[in-house]
Amino acid sequence: MEANKGLLIIVALVLTGAIGALIVLNEPTVVLPAFFGLLLLVVAFLSTPASLYILVFSMLLSPEFLAGGLGGGATESRGITLRFDDFLLVVIGFVWLAKRAFFKGAETFARTPLNGPIMFYIAMTFVATLIGLLEGRVRGTTGFLFILKYYEYVLIYFMVVSSVETEKQAKNLLIASLVTCFFVSLFAISQIPSGDRASAPFEGETGEPNTLGGYLVFMLSIATGLILTPGSVRRQWPLYVLLVMGAIGLLATLSRAAFLAAGVVVLVLCVRLLRRKPIIAPLLLIALLATPWWAPEAVSNRILYTFTQPVESGQMRFGAVRVDTSTSDRLRSWQEAAQHWKSYPIWGMGVTGGPFMDAMYPRVLTETGTVGLVAFFILIGAVFRMGWAAYRQAKDPFPQGVAMGFLLGLVGLLVHAIGANSFIIVRIMEPFWLVAALVARVYVMDQSAQPADTAAVSDQVGGMRSGRRTGAPVLRDFGAGRTMKR
Repeated sequence: MEANKGLLIIVALVLTGAIGALIVLNEPTVVLPAFFGLLLLVVAFLSTPASLYILVFSMLLSPEFLAGGLGGGATESRGITLRFDDFLLVVIGFVWLAKRAFFKGAETFARTPLNGPIMFYIAMTFVATLIGLLEGRVRGTTGFLFILKYYEYVLIYFMVVSSVETEKQAKNLLIASLVTCFFVSLFAISQIPSGDRASAPFEGETGEPNTLGGYLVFMLSIATGLILTPGSVRRQWPLYVLLVMGAIGLLATLSRAAFLAAGVVVLVLCVRLLRRKPIIAPLLLIALLATPWWAPEAVSNRILYTFTQPVESGQMRFGAVRVDTSTSDRLRSWQEAAQHWKSYPIWGMGVTGGPFMDAMYPRVLTETGTVGLVAFFILIGAVFRMGWAAYRQAKDPFPQGVAMGFLLGLVGLLVHAIGANSFIIVRIMEPFWLVAALVARVYVMDQSAQPADTAAVSDQVGGMRSGRRTGAPVLRDFGAGRTMKR
């Protein structure tokens, strides 16, 4: 404890001197951002949970600092976008790693079923990009900056899974995420009168409705899982409000990939509810099939536009059916991926080494080849198995509801990835890996608690046989497999 106090005093003195130097040497416009940066360092050092809350709210509500300028080759159309949460995550992650390294006995990364698959996928992507760099297909700065941006959310996973120790902490983080989703939904709804497609806040000059659509599909799946699990939260009416507002925001995106993903999630729900709620399942299915009749005209027109776009160059035909240019580009990317795979079958062309593709699976195959695609599906399979095991083994309603919603959201994103780079979009993946960390934490805690529960039951049985009183039943703490008596 004394060592910790001494370290805090040293940090405070260093920060005070740094702020004084900034005031003397720099302009006021530089001092203010620097001051808030140093303040963030202090907050991150003193309280990892507090810094996580700041990060959660910044995931979708952070401003954009820099866009473009760093792109090249395959990235010329978009460049690299830097947001406040990118800087925030770097600061918080650096402080967190430093604290884990400084304090003895602190395990850097908690052991979860996803550690190996995550590291394997990242390593394969890095190696593929390095090979592409050596062979001249990848620009070093652009390629590796994209890799860092793609996988910065993995740090969120390890931070959360190593920091959350109680069910209350997990609930608060999830509530913060749902509150953020509510404000994002309100922002999306506010854009409806303009006639433009809704996008998330601070998206720059050209918004990304498809990104917002994928995010809403995932977050609304989490809310649905909690609603369908009795007792998961104390009051469910805020979840119903979020579901309605989020659904309106989702429709306002006019994202066909998000509509398809939401439709598949509803179908999975129908199958899930067929036995438990035989009346609700058919009603959901009827509502889904009747979408063209009850959906707003803009939504129906957007869906029909896939087949009714006026004749333009670049459209693909399948017999008498003609699809619009946007869908044709995505379908064409699969053909291009097959051609590139023939030339680079093992390691691919490296991240940003090939043409830009707005579809996840052909992009993974093009950039990382067979090895990368296999690593990607190994990771997805591990995520699904962990979510399913957490759902089956959960003894409390809250973790069970979160696990159910997470599985629904995963299914939705897998469908969404047909027409978007869902699993490398930071604004989708940051919430995804946050919830994945909560599910993993619950799973690991349940696994570690089983031996303690078994030992406690054995002690009780032994006490009953010997005529001794064993006291009250032993309860399992959410924390780390510890036991406590009522």
